[in-house]
Amino acid sequence: MNKTELIAEVAKKCGMSKQDAEKAVTTTFDTIAEALSQGDKVQLVGFGGFETKKREARMGRNPKTKKEIEIPASRVPQFKAGKALKEAVDKK
Repeated sequence: MNKTELIAEVAKKCGMSKQDAEKAVTTTFDTIAEALSQGDKVQLVGFGGFETKKREARMGRNPKTKKEIEIPASRVPQFKAGKALKEAVDKK
C-alpha cells in the first residue's frame, strides 16, 4: 500500500473526502517527523512507538573505487511495533 492508497482507504472508512483524508494523513506524518526531529518520542498505544537512535561515525568502503570513507554520525528514526499490532499481523 502506498500513500495514495492509504489516503483512499482512510477516506472510505471515515466517510470523508479524499482531500480531507489527505490533509489528515499528511498532517499526521508531518507531526511525527517534527517530533522526532526535536528528539521527542511518539507513542501510539496499541500501534507502536517512534524514536530516534544515534548512529556512531564509522568507516565504510566505496564499492566502486574500494576506497575507505568515513561515514559521519547521524540520528536515524526507529519504529517498534506494539503488542496489538504484532498480534494483528500474526493472525492467520
